[in-house]
This record gives sequence, C-alpha cells and structure tokens, in this order.
Amino acid sequence: MRVLKHEFPKQIKYIVGNEAAERFSFYGMRSILVVFMVSQLLMPEPDAKAVFHLFVAACYLLPLFGAYISDRFLGKYKTIMTLSMFYCAGHAVLSVWENKTGMYVGLALIALGAGGIKPCVSAHVGDQFTQANKHLVKKVFDLFYWMINFGSFFSTIIIPWTYTKYGAQVAFGIPGILMFIATYVFWLGRKYYVHVPPTGKNASGFVAVTWTALLNMGKSKGDFFSGAAKKHKADAIDAARAVVKVAKLFITVSVFWALFDQHASSWILQGQRMNLDFMGMNINPVQLQALNPIMVMVLIPLFSFGLYPAIEKYLKIKMTPLKKMSTGMYIAALSFLFVAIIQSFLDRGQQINIMWQFVPYLVLTCAEVMISITGLEFAYTQAPRSVKSTIMSFWLLTVFIGNLITAYISKINIFQGSAFFLFFAALMLVVAFIFTYSAMKYKVQEYIEG
Repeated sequence: MRVLKHEFPKQIKYIVGNEAAERFSFYGMRSILVVFMVSQLLMPEPDAKAVFHLFVAACYLLPLFGAYISDRFLGKYKTIMTLSMFYCAGHAVLSVWENKTGMYVGLALIALGAGGIKPCVSAHVGDQFTQANKHLVKKVFDLFYWMINFGSFFSTIIIPWTYTKYGAQVAFGIPGILMFIATYVFWLGRKYYVHVPPTGKNASGFVAVTWTALLNMGKSKGDFFSGAAKKHKADAIDAARAVVKVAKLFITVSVFWALFDQHASSWILQGQRMNLDFMGMNINPVQLQALNPIMVMVLIPLFSFGLYPAIEKYLKIKMTPLKKMSTGMYIAALSFLFVAIIQSFLDRGQQINIMWQFVPYLVLTCAEVMISITGLEFAYTQAPRSVKSTIMSFWLLTVFIGNLITAYISKINIFQGSAFFLFFAALMLVVAFIFTYSAMKYKVQEYIEG
C-alpha cells in the first residue's frame, strides 16, 4: 500500500522563493515604465503606451522559445539559470543606461529572460512531485499564484515611491537586485531538484502533425488533419485536433488582455490628471495598481466558496468554466465603460478624485478571476498529456496578441479622450457575444491523467 506524504518536498521553498522575488522584480520595473518614458524620456503618451504593450507582448511570445529549448535541449533547470542571466543583465542596463537606446536594450533582455523562464518555472514545480505526494500539487500551485500576487503587491507599492524619492536609477536598480536574489535562491536548490531530461525532437508533436497535414491538403478525405494519417498515429492526430479546437476558442480571449494590461498604462496616465488627494493622503496613480493583487487574493476564495456555489444553489445555473469566462468578458467591458465615464469628466475640465478608479479596478479584477484563472484550468483539461504544454503556450499567446492590439490602437492614435476607452469597451462587448456563441457550440472533452 502506498503511503501518502503530507509535506512539500524541501526543494519547493527554493522555487517558490525564486518566484516571489522574480515577480517583484518584473512588476516593480513594469509599474514605473510608462511614467519613466513620458516624464524622463519625453516620449508622447501614445508612443509610450505602444512601447509598453509591445514589451508585454514580447514577454508572452518568448515563452514559446523558452519551452522549446527547455523540452528539446537544455531541460528546465539549465534553461531557467541561463535565461535568468539575461534577465539580470536587462535590469542592469535599464538602471545604468538612462536613454531610449538603453531602455530598448534593457527591455529586450528582460523580455527574453522573463518570457523564456515563464513556462519552465511553473512546470519545474510540478516535476518535484511523485505518486506519494501528487495530492499536494493543487496546494503548491495555489501557493505559487499567491506568491506571484505577494511580489506584485509589494513591488507596486515600493518601487513607485522609490522612483519619486530617488529617481529612475535606484527604482530600476532594486528590481535588478531582486532578480539576482531570485536567481541565487533558485541555484541554492540545485542539489535537491528532480531534473526531468529534455525529450529531444518529437516526430509526432503538434507542429510535426500540422506540417504533415499541410503537405497533404486535398489528398485525403475528411478534415484537415486526416492528411497526416499516413505518417502519424491516431492519438497524435487527435491531440493536434484538440489543440486547434481550443485555440479557435481562445482567439477571442486576446481582446480581454488588450483591456486588462492597460491598468499599467492608460489607467496610470488617466490617474495623473485626477485629484490625487484622498483624506489628506497623496495617492500615487502608479501605486494604485497594488489594488489588483490585493483584490485577486480576496476575490478568489470569495468567488470559489461563495459566489459560484450560491449561483448554482439558488439560480440553478451550473457555473462551468466557459460560463465563467463568458460572464467575465461582459464584466471586463463594463470596467472600461466606467473608465470612459471618468475620462469624460476629465475631458470637460472637471477634476475628480483618483479613488473613483477603485470602481473599474474592482470590476476588472472580477473579470480577471473569472477569465484568467478559469482559462488556465480549462486549457489544461482540454488536451491530452502530449500537447498540454502546447495548449498552455497558446493560452500565453492570447496575452501576446491582446497587447499587440493595444499597442497598435495606441500608436495610430485615432481615438481621443473617453473615445479611446469606449472603443475598447465596445470591442470587448462584441467579442463577448462571439465567445458566448462559440462556447455554446463547443463540446467539452476533458483529458485528466489517471
């Protein structure tokens, strides 16, 4: 009889400690980036917003690179250690080289490091568990997500204050120090980690099956992937079908991220035009971002143990993952309607208090809990084990595409004032209808490992 273990493996503390410090470094740097570009580099606001969202987009495209070299060549540990060196170098460049060139070089190195290690660290956590303690995996990921928000909260409080008090060099330098500490903490656990070796080239992976199907288009009957049947086994083809099925549904989720990441760009710029005095305290618009991680930590248990069970019990509506995500999209549109209303007052020359932004922050965070966390769960269950990492990569790509959308709209600069926020509210509303319709037609097929 197998004896279950009830304690985390001792190496977990090194991975979780690394995650907290790394997220502090990333969100701390990110929190002041737009303000730095506008106030010190004197970039026009549309250009600053475009650069910010292109940077975030890169951070969610490069996980594909990190996952590839990790799975095929280096393994997770070596990939994390190698790319963390680029990450540290990016922070150093950003801190020392205070001009546009330095900023672009620094951001490129940070995007490579932050994006490249993103899929590896979370997967490395799961690798540390065996049959004897696999029941603790959910708890460790809860702890992992909590540490992300822990790091984010403190960085968005401390770094903006440091920037105001001591300037950009110190404010960008502190996240660099935290990233070095994160790398060191991760290195300390090297003797204890379970190291899953790289697999090498997968002859029946998603890309290989898709390429074979493309080469054989029109040569066989059935759907697109039936053309790969002569070279690949049925289970590999079914896995590829599952990836495409989920990916088509995920396309619309990109628009949510086009809205969500603006709380670190356009919302800050709006806040700077508002009355910053609240009950005798001077509120920094950049620090107001700390509302998001606090709200996330409060809303997750509130929704999981309160709201969802209440809806199912009293309204008799089963809150499936797709229903949660659909509802979250309508709520996200509502948050930007509130921001547009605030902006309309500012456009008319009326200065209102910055704490009015609390309302859209709360509404947008509700949408995040219903879409982001639920989407991760849904993505994981909708594909066989052989393509679960591919599905997760597609999920991260929705963030990449969303930030490209915002960067483009900001750059062309055709929407002024409240019209800018109304455009995104309307876009999100249209996409919410499309997602709802697609979700109704989607046939859920869960793949859970035994």
